[in-house]
Amino acid sequence: MAIKGAILGDIAGSQYEFSRPKAPGSCSLFTDRCSFTDDTVMSLALKKAIDGNLDYADTMREIGRYYPGCGYGGRFGKWISQDGAKAYGSYGNGSAMRVSYVADYYDDLEMVKKAAAETARVSHDHPEGIKGAVTTAVCIWMARHGKGKQDIYEYVLAQYPPNQYQFSIDQPVDDLKKNYHWNETCMGSVPVAMRCFYESSDFESFMRLLFQLDCDMDTLGAIGGGVVEEYYQGVGFDGDQVIRRYLDKRLTEILYGTL
Repeated sequence: MAIKGAILGDIAGSQYEFSRPKAPGSCSLFTDRCSFTDDTVMSLALKKAIDGNLDYADTMREIGRYYPGCGYGGRFGKWISQDGAKAYGSYGNGSAMRVSYVADYYDDLEMVKKAAAETARVSHDHPEGIKGAVTTAVCIWMARHGKGKQDIYEYVLAQYPPNQYQFSIDQPVDDLKKNYHWNETCMGSVPVAMRCFYESSDFESFMRLLFQLDCDMDTLGAIGGGVVEEYYQGVGFDGDQVIRRYLDKRLTEILYGTL
C-alpha cells in the first residue's frame, strides 16, 4: 500500500528534518531519533475518513487533536484547533504529504484526481495546494498501474515545467544539492521528491537521495514514499514491523484495522 511507503518515508525522514546526516550514504534509515509526524497523522486521518465515508475536515480535526505536538505548521495547527474553520488559501506541502491513501482506495484515475483535490481543498485550497495533492496521487496511481519511470517523469514535468517553476523534475539531485534549500510549498516539494524517486532503485536509495538535500525531509519522504512503494512493489524490508515499532495503538488500528 502506498500509505505504508508514505508513513515509512515520514518516519525515516523525521530524524533529519532540520539537519542533513553527515554520511547520507551509510547512516541508518530508522533509529531511536525517528518518530511519526503530522504527515503520518494526517495520512491516517484521511484513511479513516475515506474508509468510513466521513467528513474529511472533521476527521482530520478529530485525529489531529490527539497529537498537538507532532509538527503542524502554524496556520494548519490553528485550523485543526478551530471547529468549522475554513480553508486558508495555502499552497503548503501538507496537501501532498497526506494524500497517498486516495490512490490506494480508488482504482479509477478520474476518481483519484477528484478525491485528491477534495482532500486538499478542505484546508489547502490554493490552486497550487490542490495541484500538489493531485500530482502526488496521480504519480502513485501511475506506479500502481505499471507505468514506467519515464511516464511519471513526463507527467510531473508537465505539471511543473521548468520555465514556470523554480524546481522541476528535470533537475538532477547533484544539481539540487547545490541550489535547493528548505521549501515547504507544494511546488518546491513535489517535483523534488519525484526527482529523487526517478533516480532511485528502491526505497532505501530514495531516502538516501533525500538525505543529501537541505529539505523538509519527513514530508518529502512521505510525498515520494508512496510512489516508491508502489513502483517497486514494496520497500525491500519488513515495513510493517518498522511501522508497528513507531506508531501508537490508535494510529496502528487505523492503518491495519486490528492490532
